[in-house]
Amino acid sequence: MQIAYLTDVEGQWEKLETFCSGNERVWLSGEQLQLAEGVTFVFGGDAIDRGPHSLRIVRVLHDAKRRYGERVVLLAGNRDINKLRLWRELSGHPPHKALEAVGDTDPANLLRWIMRHTMGAPDAFEHRRTELRALAKAHDDLSVVESFRQDVAPSGALTRYLTQCDLAHQAGNVLFVHGGVSEGSLGVVPSESGFESFRGLDEWVQRLNAWYHSQIDAFVAQVVSAEGRVAWQPVIDYQAPSPGKRANPHSVVYSRSADEHNNPRLPSPEIVKRLVDQGVRRLVVGHTPAGDTPCLLRDPTRGFELLIADNSYSRVSVGSRVFLDADTTRIEGQVVLDDETRHSVAFTQLPDEQSAIGLRIGKAGPLLKSPLEADYLTFKAVAGYQMQQQRITANAWHERELELPYA
Repeated sequence: MQIAYLTDVEGQWEKLETFCSGNERVWLSGEQLQLAEGVTFVFGGDAIDRGPHSLRIVRVLHDAKRRYGERVVLLAGNRDINKLRLWRELSGHPPHKALEAVGDTDPANLLRWIMRHTMGAPDAFEHRRTELRALAKAHDDLSVVESFRQDVAPSGALTRYLTQCDLAHQAGNVLFVHGGVSEGSLGVVPSESGFESFRGLDEWVQRLNAWYHSQIDAFVAQVVSAEGRVAWQPVIDYQAPSPGKRANPHSVVYSRSADEHNNPRLPSPEIVKRLVDQGVRRLVVGHTPAGDTPCLLRDPTRGFELLIADNSYSRVSVGSRVFLDADTTRIEGQVVLDDETRHSVAFTQLPDEQSAIGLRIGKAGPLLKSPLEADYLTFKAVAGYQMQQQRITANAWHERELELPYA
């Protein structure tokens, strides 16, 4: 098993480009991804929104999937799935709150409001204008609106991309999802009557992906009931936070392994035990910002790791690299510390290696994130997507102070 993993580039070409530069497993040849023999590339979701290259990135990822088939795994992120709403919302069925807030039916103002207030993408409208301009296409307000609308037409480029995505992927002892797993989502698949539960991990992954594809098929076919309810509404609900909350406990797309400030946390001990009992010792996710480089959280007593690799709110524009083999996890990236110095991070974690990496310094302290030259890098998230990234020496903490990073 040789896997290269990247997630949450969110329309930022430089993250995909730097991930590929000097990468022996996945590289770019012009506008095409190339894979080394025997390598699988997993993209963890959220291809679009926060940069001026969303169309380009979707095109490149979709092309790689078409050429390499099962050796390219695309997971659908919330930023990808939620755009399905736009096909109807920009075609005469806008959200009621949007009409109340905007005060008119101008499609550009409507789309700006939708992006800012319901999709967490306040700059997406102008990013799309920039991308259309670079492509020498019309980029006035109405052209921007039409570009988004055509992107999610039943035969649109983003729709075709979503048909090639999954919600979960298992490879050996690794499970990939976009957001996370919890008591309400592990083994759980939405159904017409609510939810169905499956104890076996293989069957759950298969059933969850099958349900997702049935939802995308319903969108492509534009299945709408006589009462006007769209048949793909369940997948729209699945990728969104629960009402009044910042996560969705029933969704692997919008679940979070973090506290209210996005400090990373392992899933509950019960979930970790269920995963380990079924052969999963590594859970790999994106979705939750985790600093400049991926966070590796560990429970050495159970032989379990959680890797959170979304660095969308980082201080660098570099796409961090994650390489997974049968028994090793390797992380490469760059970090800018609080003192504004820039450093390279590169380390390999073995499954049974005696290491303090991935543990927490004290019950409320930072995560001991990675080696940093002769010292260590620590990470702690604070309010407002801000973070503390600091260097610490080995003498500054003692083994007795380290805690397993559970909530």
